[in-house]
Amino acid sequence: MNWKKALAAGTLAVAAVTMIAGCGGNTDKQAAQKLPDKIVIGLDDNFPPMGFRDDSGQLVGFDIDLAQEASKRLGIPVEFKPIDWDSKEAALKSKQVDMLWNGLTITDERSQQIAFSKPYMNNAQLLVVRADSPINDRAGLAGKVIGTQEGSSSIDALEKNAEFKDSLAEVKKYGDFVNAFMDLEIGRTDGILVDSVVGRYYMAKKPGKFKVIDDKMGDEKFGVGMRKEDTLLQDKLNDVLKQMSEDGTMTKLSQKWFNEDITIKVQ
Repeated sequence: MNWKKALAAGTLAVAAVTMIAGCGGNTDKQAAQKLPDKIVIGLDDNFPPMGFRDDSGQLVGFDIDLAQEASKRLGIPVEFKPIDWDSKEAALKSKQVDMLWNGLTITDERSQQIAFSKPYMNNAQLLVVRADSPINDRAGLAGKVIGTQEGSSSIDALEKNAEFKDSLAEVKKYGDFVNAFMDLEIGRTDGILVDSVVGRYYMAKKPGKFKVIDDKMGDEKFGVGMRKEDTLLQDKLNDVLKQMSEDGTMTKLSQKWFNEDITIKVQ
């Protein structure tokens, strides 16, 4: 073998070793990870029916039930920790919590900061007014005041509907949708923009008080938020969500809380 052939062979050998090492990088990185002894779930505890407190003060809801079932299947206990929902990404990144699981909409902006599970439920944005209001469409809210929840995907929906937002006199931001509904009911605002899962649940509890005037403000999907580096936990949770989707567990929980199945098949 002459020196040129020897050099070429050596270069190929180095390249091959580098490729093998590179291919194994992600696998080695995940192999070095360890599942937590306990998963702390951050949530807004006033977001019915996904996660809220019942009359006895106990946390209940669709996502509470779903997370508890996932906990059993993962073999890892969970702790639910109410947080400031407007600062949820910061709470996750600073490791105050390990997951965000409470009707969390998957958005491009959020996906730049955190990782998501596979989507498991559909959601939409609704414009709601009082039942006796003369307003019957979004155009009727021009020059009016609407409320919504700070840090929610309703804010994103407003930004995407800039012409509508600019037509409003004011957008009042609340700590949760329940308080936004309360102000609407007593006339402090003219309407609210709300997640459909919360809006329809709340309106069902107060029949005849409200009406939906627009359900085309945005279609969304819910997922569980995690830190980007927690790929092992993300994969394990996705496996469990898929199991619960396939064996009918999600459907049963949806029927319990919504009287219909609004979950989507987890791929």
